[in-house]
Order: sequence, then structure tokens, then C-alpha cells
Amino acid sequence: MAHVAFIGLGRMGHGMAGRYLDAGFSVALWNRNLAKADELIARGARLASSPADAAAGADAIVTMVADDAASHAVWLGEQGAASTARAGALAIECSTVSHQHALDLGRELTGRGLAYLDCPVTGLPEAAASGSLTLLVGADAADLRRAQPYLAPIGSTIRHFGPIGSGTVYKLVNNLMGAIQIAGLAEGLAIAEQAGLDMKLVLESIETGVTASPGVIRHSRRMVERNFAGATFTAALRHKDAAYAVRLAESLLRASPLVGRAVVQAYDNAKAYAPDDDEAKMIELVSRARTGNAG
Repeated sequence: MAHVAFIGLGRMGHGMAGRYLDAGFSVALWNRNLAKADELIARGARLASSPADAAAGADAIVTMVADDAASHAVWLGEQGAASTARAGALAIECSTVSHQHALDLGRELTGRGLAYLDCPVTGLPEAAASGSLTLLVGADAADLRRAQPYLAPIGSTIRHFGPIGSGTVYKLVNNLMGAIQIAGLAEGLAIAEQAGLDMKLVLESIETGVTASPGVIRHSRRMVERNFAGATFTAALRHKDAAYAVRLAESLLRASPLVGRAVVQAYDNAKAYAPDDDEAKMIELVSRARTGNAG
């Protein structure tokens, strides 16, 4: 039986780990908050005492954590997964990290004899639980072929962008564009509300107009209704991803990324206002700037 170590059981990771159990893999889990593992343990997973314990003997190690610091800690920190991972094991980093971190981590892990894939994902938690995520991969082609059986349980679509780091480049581009859309949507809806427009008609127009996208459609009604239950992506996480994307843009583009910097500032404010709430709550912050009575 193939053995997977899964590290990080947040909104996305919990469902992804469950998919390996559904597919019949032996699974060892580690998460900072141990209570999040209870349901998976009841389904047959083993709770490890550390990332190193989880990784020992694993055929593939999959991580889904918050940021560069968390990724470094679970892979390379004291009791990190790399300290016990066997040579030739697959190291699959599904977290959204900075491009430089993806390159550095890939260099370190391949130097230790692991096959590294930077493999951030797109999709909502429901897609994680159903195995229908899109996987954005940067890896050696041979490593990707070998990893297919370990990617199939969590993703219905694999997009191979090229060598290590390239999957992360696209994920940062994707999330920066999403940040720009959501920040613009909050500001546009706030203007429409303050101007007294019929918001039912505004929503209908947005959903059928040229600015519609899955994210805009999903969030527009929630913003108007001020319904932020069931957060799928928090202001703090979006701020982190946008900041990583702007850092990458500054290293590549001749022109200053003015739009990117503006949206990072918008999410900096949203992060200060409600860091762990859904990013759609930005409309309260935008409206409060005008009326002073949000929330």
C-alpha cells in the first residue's frame, strides 16, 4: 500500500488529506492544531508527532500550509519532514509560497535526493474534498510522471507550466488578478450603493456583464447581502499572496507594478480590519471609509 505523509489540515488540506484515505492510501498526518485531525484519524489516518515522524517511510510527502515561514518550518526546521524523508520520495509542496522560496526549497530538497514538485492548487474547499482541484505544477517532467498516482486523488486537472518554480509563478499571477478583481468589486458595489442604485439590477448586470468572472459572481451577491459566512479565502491569505506576487513583479518588470502595489495596500487595510474573515468583507471597509458606520 502506497504511503503518504500529509502536513497541514486547514480549509484546503483537510479535504485533500481525506482524498488520499478515500483512494486507499496509508496516510500519516501532522498539523499544529491536532484537533483538526480527529475526523481523519477516525477514518484510518495515523497522527504523527512531528513532520519528521509523518515523513518517515513515506512514498510522497504533501504539504499545504500558510506561507513561506510555515513551509520552511515543516520541511527544513527542527523535526522537519526533510530530516527523515527517504531518498527518492516525492516532495509535493501544494502551499502558495513566494517564487524565491519555491526555488530555494526545490534546490534544498532535490539536493537531499527528493523529487520536488511545486504544486499550488486552485479551487474551493469543496473541490479539495471532492478531488477536483486544478494543480499548477512546476517540476521535472519525469518527476511529474512518477507523481501522477499521488496527484490523481486530489486534482482533476494538471497544468504543467515547466521547471520547478513555474507553477508558483502562475499561482501568484492568478491570485494577484483575483485580488484586483475582488478589491475592485468591493469599491464598485460601494459606489453603487452610495449612489442609490437598485442593487438587484446591479447584481444582474454584473453577473451577465463583461467584468463577470467566477470570483466576481461568487462574491458580488455576498457583498451586497453582507453575508460572509463560510469564509473560503481570508483577507490575510490574499494579502500574503498579493505581496508575494508584487515582489515577483518587481524582480521581472521594468515598470513599477502600480496596480499590484495598490491592491496590496487595499488588502493591508482589510487584513488589519478583519484578517481571518472572508475577503469579501472588504466592502464593509470601503463603505466605512465613506459612512463611518460599517459592521
